[in-house]
Amino acid sequence: MSTGKVLLGVLAGAATGAILGVLFAPEKGEKTRRNISRKGEDYADSMKESFSDFIDNISEKYRKGEKKVSDIKEDIKAKAEDIKADKNKKTAKS
Repeated sequence: MSTGKVLLGVLAGAATGAILGVLFAPEKGEKTRRNISRKGEDYADSMKESFSDFIDNISEKYRKGEKKVSDIKEDIKAKAEDIKADKNKKTAKS
């Protein structure tokens, strides 16, 4: 199971628990609505932060992949030049 799915499951469970706890709390409706609103804002902030971390992680992996591709490209280029030089040496000896 991916980390993103686990994180989403945990956040969904926490949100559900918090909402049910607030709804069944023995408080006045106005205070309950305020608590729900506050919890909603807290969870929205948490989700924004999680999404930001996710994007940062993906960006970092992209940069690493881009670097690997660049390194492989340079290796292939160097090997091609070596092969070409060997071919030219063999041609010059003939």
